[in-house]
Amino acid sequence: MAFKDVRQFMEALDKNGDLVRVKRAVDWDLEVGAISRRTYEKQGPAILFEKIKGYPPGYRILNGSIGTYRRLAIAMGLDPAISIKTLFNEYEEREKHRLKPVIVNSGPCKENIISGDRIDLYDFPAPMIHDGDGGRYIGTWHVVVSRDPESGWTNWGMYRFMVHNSRHLLGFPLPHSHLALVLRQKFLPAKKPMPVAIAIGTEPLTALAASTTIKLGEEEADYAGALRQEPVELVKCETNDLLVPANSEIVIEGEIEPEKTAPEGPFGEYSGYRSGGVNLRPLLRVTAITHRHDPILTMVSVGVPVDENHSAWSVSQSLGIKRRLKEHGVPVIDVFMPPETTGHMIAVSVTSGGRKVAEEIGRVLTARRTGLSKIIVVDSDVDVFNLTEVAHSFATKCHPERGIIVINCDGKANPVTPCYSAEERKALKGATAVFDCTWPVDWPRYEIPVKSSFASIYPQEVQDMVVKNWKKYGLTT
Repeated sequence: MAFKDVRQFMEALDKNGDLVRVKRAVDWDLEVGAISRRTYEKQGPAILFEKIKGYPPGYRILNGSIGTYRRLAIAMGLDPAISIKTLFNEYEEREKHRLKPVIVNSGPCKENIISGDRIDLYDFPAPMIHDGDGGRYIGTWHVVVSRDPESGWTNWGMYRFMVHNSRHLLGFPLPHSHLALVLRQKFLPAKKPMPVAIAIGTEPLTALAASTTIKLGEEEADYAGALRQEPVELVKCETNDLLVPANSEIVIEGEIEPEKTAPEGPFGEYSGYRSGGVNLRPLLRVTAITHRHDPILTMVSVGVPVDENHSAWSVSQSLGIKRRLKEHGVPVIDVFMPPETTGHMIAVSVTSGGRKVAEEIGRVLTARRTGLSKIIVVDSDVDVFNLTEVAHSFATKCHPERGIIVINCDGKANPVTPCYSAEERKALKGATAVFDCTWPVDWPRYEIPVKSSFASIYPQEVQDMVVKNWKKYGLTT
């Protein structure tokens, strides 16, 4: 059964020893961010900050809800000790079965309704996450809801939002994001404000669905239902017709005002580096705020891996890429985006390789917007979830001349890729390298080296004997 809200999920984390409750009063100005960041880097638990300096009792901040595969497994109702591959397989099976949301008349997010002159974003403990950030970021792990005014298609996304003043936010939807696309094509030419809602503190799989890239026209609410194996309950906003998760902790309603911008950034991004500098971003005017009693603000102290942007995202992105390659006829077995690579590198295993297959993978994955700058293609005998095997394949099978394919990505590259120059990031220019780590298809079988591994170089009867007698040898691992 799916968790109804983030509070039920925290109870499960508590039960499994994956949540620490910090009862000491902490400062929203850098202290919360620094504690959270160090915890990520020490591979620690999720943290619930129960007392925030300058805020009423009960106002809390949760960091790191699904910052590890273990906590993602808990969110999915699985054994926390499940293997990465099994977790991926379960996730892949679930995402095939989309479930439409259900609309309810009200929900916990309506316990308090704030409108008009009472609106004040500073009523909530938005943290100053990193030293040098452009401001306090209230939106780092949340659901951003918008709608195409012509087709009625509702999009969920996850884009950072910085507090500009008591009534305005500044957002950074990446240029190729679905929200930016609809804003640019449908609202700005008509000089009309774009309604937006930001749901903070949802059940974690709902937030994960918002961070997932799916096809234009498909709805992330359905995708969230698939991951949860239960429909998401949605409720109508107070000042627009958008629908938001009813069990959210905080909902900020507003509209992006046409042609109005203000300085936003910089920010310590998911790439592990401060990025972007100060830029003019879309200005969002807040029209209402609704929230639960004793609201919990969910956040991610974004930075070097591994946090939610890496572990949880690696699952959804890997499987999305695998699905896309299959649709184009690529003989793909598995795809893995190691969380340590911050979304910029993947490993792809194929049933049959060679340069043509590697070139096709590169072509498919750079045809649209791309955050990838490195693609490693390996043979079927390499487990892409085992980075030792991937590194070995790369070092021994990728020819330093003919094994590297470089594809220019003019106008489609990721503006936060650290290795791109400032000019490339601004122009969305860059390159993606495909590393062909498969044996050439024109090599005779006798020329292909035999892998010197337990599973490859010993007769099956010897393998079976050794496995059977393993504990008798006094070995336990």
